[in-house]
Amino acid sequence: MDKDRIEGSAKQVKGAIKEAAGKVTGDAKLESEGKADKAEGKVQNAIGGMKDAVRDAVDKA
Repeated sequence: MDKDRIEGSAKQVKGAIKEAAGKVTGDAKLESEGKADKAEGKVQNAIGGMKDAVRDAVDKA
């Protein structure tokens, strides 16, 4: 598993927590930061998935 997938998943969790905290406290800035962290984590996770797929394809070749 690529480190980008691990870091991306962690960012998604962090973002979800920040977003929820922002909603609970009424802090729009914190909520939007959480949404941004979640989106960044999804992208990083996808990049890690592509790296894993390429690595698997090269290993099978």
